[in-house]
Amino acid sequence: MLTYTNAIDLLQKFWGFSAFRQSQEEIVKTALAGQDALALLPTGGGKSICFQVPGLQREGLCLVISPLIALMQDQVDNLAKRGLRAKSLTSGLTYREIDQILDNARFGGLDFLYTSPERIQSALFIERFKRMKIALLVVDEAHCISEWGHDFRPAFRQIIKLRKLQPAVPILALTATATKEVQQDICIQLGMPKAKILEASFARENLKYLVRPAHNKMDEILSICRREKGTGIVYCQTRRSVKEVARVLLANGISCGIYHGGLNAAQRSQMLQDWLSNKNQIMVATNAFGMGIDKPDVRFVLHFEVPNSPEAYFQEAGRCGRDGFPSYALLLHEPKDFEQMQQQLDRSFPSSERVIFVYRAICNYLKIAIGSGKDETYPFDMKTFCRTFDLPDDEVYYALKILVQNGNLSLDEGYFQPTRLQFIVSNEVLYNFQIQHEDYYTLCATLVRTYPGIFDQMTKIHEDQLVQRLKYTSQRLEEQLEFMQKNGIIELAKKSSLPQLYFTTERLPESYLSLQPHIYKERKEAAQAKLLAMQQYCQIPLCRAQQLIGYFGQSIDSCGQCDVCEPRNLDDQTLFTYLNKARTLQELEAHFLCSKSELETLIRPHLLTEKIKFKAGKFYL
Repeated sequence: MLTYTNAIDLLQKFWGFSAFRQSQEEIVKTALAGQDALALLPTGGGKSICFQVPGLQREGLCLVISPLIALMQDQVDNLAKRGLRAKSLTSGLTYREIDQILDNARFGGLDFLYTSPERIQSALFIERFKRMKIALLVVDEAHCISEWGHDFRPAFRQIIKLRKLQPAVPILALTATATKEVQQDICIQLGMPKAKILEASFARENLKYLVRPAHNKMDEILSICRREKGTGIVYCQTRRSVKEVARVLLANGISCGIYHGGLNAAQRSQMLQDWLSNKNQIMVATNAFGMGIDKPDVRFVLHFEVPNSPEAYFQEAGRCGRDGFPSYALLLHEPKDFEQMQQQLDRSFPSSERVIFVYRAICNYLKIAIGSGKDETYPFDMKTFCRTFDLPDDEVYYALKILVQNGNLSLDEGYFQPTRLQFIVSNEVLYNFQIQHEDYYTLCATLVRTYPGIFDQMTKIHEDQLVQRLKYTSQRLEEQLEFMQKNGIIELAKKSSLPQLYFTTERLPESYLSLQPHIYKERKEAAQAKLLAMQQYCQIPLCRAQQLIGYFGQSIDSCGQCDVCEPRNLDDQTLFTYLNKARTLQELEAHFLCSKSELETLIRPHLLTEKIKFKAGKFYL
């Protein structure tokens, strides 16, 4: 019998917690009862436990559909460390690997199977799914199913086909942010009209929202990072800004790392580890950073540039203060920011002719013939592609996004996939191969001894360790592995950190390729509305928390602590105490987290009486 008490036992046994959070409790109970539900938990609310515990307790497989390949792999690794059986269907897997994983899922060899929404459309997956015993179907980042959401993925619209194949399986959809309109759309698109909507309060009492117009954002960022001792994140909208902010911080002795989509997987991993271990105090990043990263002691989040939607801002700001201690999110803005955001929005919708041109160029680059390519995955080196066809990076990127939204392909951002191999012959055949090719005996023997299970499944290998142990060159190891693959001894998947393009349809002739009207007109209108909402958030003097949370359809009392609600904690004595040495205006702004005009109002009378003086750009007593 499924009981909440049993769920507590599992939580204690595998996750080490004695109780669920209040916001998690109702979600877990609903999932255990086998009832459809849409759960909204803000960033840091602990979404994964809400489905992992009931998914484990219910009889059968917990199938998790997620758009985030890096997050999928991270959760699979964490589950495996807890002794649970979990696999993911991600780009870069061979057909044999996919076949084996689906067989394990079908015959009860897995507790959890993670997959992207694009993968569930293949004939192979559909046939195996029909025969799987599914305990719970989980849709993570469920806002992606709605055209009104901030990250629409058309492939999510195919999930309803799974519901039709196994209508008795309960669905648990989860997201951190969704307006009322998006919530309704999620329930419709997943075919769960009677779903229970479980919405935790988006209010964060320990998180202070601050907005400030700035005349020199770089100086303010620098002053705050100098003053603060805790961990922080500085969000930027472009890679160029990330590099510039980091350069200034490093030049002033502040330890920081950078994180953006232009780094390779190894670089991103190292930057993340240095920040998580507090080797670097600050992470300067684009919005590529943060999803699924749990560091509870982030004390502040600074926005060097304005995000393009309230959803993005709410998620990024919410990455501080997860431990419940006082934290703040400060958004700096200038009048030119909104002009630049409008220009960026216009660039993000290239003409349909240019999108079709990029599609044709990509297919030619990847050597995909008309009528082929469906359900195939291709590593995609965008920099080389852009150089080859003399195309601007940003135009190609935005054209790809439109093609994704149009349902032609999906794009998995690059992440490190180590080399994997499996022996696909019997011991007897392998022995005969070694007799005929004596040079391969040492390699084969080392692989078999080092990696148990290498005959049963694709296994990650570490080339650096093998090279040292065998006293090979990297080139010799690569040549021997390729030779064994060509001779049918092993299945080999080489390491890669390139983005992966997955074609959901065969290559279409240009005359057959059409872009759906809503991909342009309606999505541009929605993007325009989100930009306006951010402009109003920055410029209208209403409680910041009320504005943000009201955008998502919830209502709260004034927070009493944002820059609008809380009277500045500024008086003469506080000011005089801080001016124990000469300070710049930027240092004063950063220390008191208030605007230039507020400081000028307080300081002006003391300048007239000469209690405070100004010299060489600094104020002093």
